[in-house]
Amino acid sequence: MADSTQRLVIVGANHKSASLSLRDALFVDDGAAPPFLEGLKRAGLAEALILSTCDRVEVWAEDSDPARAARLVGEALAGRAGLEPATLAPHLYTLAGGEAVRHGLTVTASLDSLVIGEPHVTGQVKAAHRLARDAGSCGGELDSFLQAAFAVAKRVRSETAIGEGPVSIAAAAIQIARDLHGDLGRLRALLVGTGEMGELVAESLLASGLSDISVAAPRASRAEALAKSLGGHVLGFEDVRDGLWGFDVVLTCVGARTVSLSSDMVANALKKRRRKPVFLVDAGIPGDIEPAVNRVDGAFLYDLADLEKVALEGRATREAAARAARDIVEAEAQAFLKGRAARAAVPAIVALRARFDEARELTLAEAGGDAAEATRLLINRLLHAPSEVMKDIASEGAEWQSMEKTLRILFRLDE
Repeated sequence: MADSTQRLVIVGANHKSASLSLRDALFVDDGAAPPFLEGLKRAGLAEALILSTCDRVEVWAEDSDPARAARLVGEALAGRAGLEPATLAPHLYTLAGGEAVRHGLTVTASLDSLVIGEPHVTGQVKAAHRLARDAGSCGGELDSFLQAAFAVAKRVRSETAIGEGPVSIAAAAIQIARDLHGDLGRLRALLVGTGEMGELVAESLLASGLSDISVAAPRASRAEALAKSLGGHVLGFEDVRDGLWGFDVVLTCVGARTVSLSSDMVANALKKRRRKPVFLVDAGIPGDIEPAVNRVDGAFLYDLADLEKVALEGRATREAAARAARDIVEAEAQAFLKGRAARAAVPAIVALRARFDEARELTLAEAGGDAAEATRLLINRLLHAPSEVMKDIASEGAEWQSMEKTLRILFRLDE
């Protein structure tokens, strides 16, 4: 049985540990989350949530046996991906105790994303919390950690400049789209792929006035889930070539090491658009759009490096703020762990107070109202059992020095 500071366990895969295709296989949309959590509950894991985004798929759980919890989660994720647990294991990370606390706080504070400081990550954790709570899989221990995580995220945002200045990609993309097309509300946008960076730019465009967006992806279920969250439409991945001409802004974030949009595709689309310009953002790593598109008249192609140059100053501001934010996360992680450890002493303290109250009542009855006698009897009664135990331990020798040190600290005997 683990102590209270070791109960939090996080098992998952993110953009650093697993490929996009593997994360696609692991992805759990909102509709699949309740049965997934129910499966964990049936397996014996009562407190858990599933955080499933384009960037990461993680299970956050509370359990008295961290090793067992990690095994159950690994098996559940392997089943989700259609893999053997041993095959999936090298691509998963398992964090417990202090490491899990720091990771959870860092993720919730938007410090573990491709674009640091994006508030939508905090919203994703809150949505995962709501799903887990509605599914009955978020108990008191996990809920207390999540409340602490949300408080840390709020503190990071209010005490640092993490949210100030242009986002290195999204803000630059919005500015260029406006320079090229004017009012975003009149534009149609297409997001090809479901990577986090593409989703981020799409969300920023929508927040800035864009109202019409479609999503296409190799995996139809991912396209449908992302289109639903963006309030957009689904375009079949095989229909991108023929439908490309109808969009003013095209975002790609597939990262499949193959070209998703060629120069011929873009040139043909521009002919149908009668040379009305198109703004293309290649957010894939590696890139999704053939570089030769830059030579197509009317096509304005920007990749991640181009957009980062546009907003270099804002990025520098965020990186400086991130250092201060990480200091806040570390301090709050230490405070959370200390508080959780302190709570472990509460049952013993309650029992000790109850024993002392019992001794007091008995002593008052025996003393017959004599305060001095009552005090003498009470001290003798309270110290009798501890004194006998201390003598026994001292006679054996091995543990006495540690016991004496504890007593001097506990009762401040050296003051």
